[in-house]
Amino acid sequence: MMGVMTRRFLPSGSVRAGGYASAVRMLVPFLAGSVLPATAFAQRTVAVHDEPHHRIVLEKGPLRVLDIQIIPGDTTMDHTHSSPILYTYISLGNGSAGGRVASNTEYAEVPLTHRVSNAGPSLFRIIALLHNGRGAEGDGDLPVGMKVEPSVENRWFRSYRLELAPGEVTETLRHQNDALIVQVTAGRLEVTKPNGFGAELMKEGDWTWRDAGSSYVIRNAGSTPVSVVVNEAR
Repeated sequence: MMGVMTRRFLPSGSVRAGGYASAVRMLVPFLAGSVLPATAFAQRTVAVHDEPHHRIVLEKGPLRVLDIQIIPGDTTMDHTHSSPILYTYISLGNGSAGGRVASNTEYAEVPLTHRVSNAGPSLFRIIALLHNGRGAEGDGDLPVGMKVEPSVENRWFRSYRLELAPGEVTETLRHQNDALIVQVTAGRLEVTKPNGFGAELMKEGDWTWRDAGSSYVIRNAGSTPVSVVVNEAR
């Protein structure tokens, strides 16, 4: 059996299902999943950012970047989602996820408690952007230089996917919001700043951060096409 198994605990009276395990099944129909027995693995419940598999790799004000990794055969603790979150799927337990992006903003109104197991055979990994703020309305905060439409857009997040040919360079990009840049396919990217210094991304799941108001360009420094997503926290 391959895939992710999830056990959910919804608030009393709620019939809404959610969480990234259910999103995984919607995004990848061939990924097998099942509900764990209600008596399995009794344990205490923690906030999502305190769950050991959900490692905080950056924290700024109301924002957190989580590197979620579950090795084959492992299971998370019961954990609760209570804030909007944006997921960039790197791998789903049975291979590359290609960098699909999805958000769940309903957690702010209806928290969800669940646990996730990876039945393998490979690593389950997501780079997630957690937003504990109020978000923003309207389109007065659009970035400068972005030539593609967002694949995700709501009060808390805006996500763009760029496909860069070998040697291709974006226009100079500048966001009014903080931005998380994630490489989602194999290859090599350079994310530069105006002073020439920046970050080098070498593989799927590598990421870098750009503060609101900073300018940068993304260059495909390799010999194969590369996909990258740019996720804004509004």
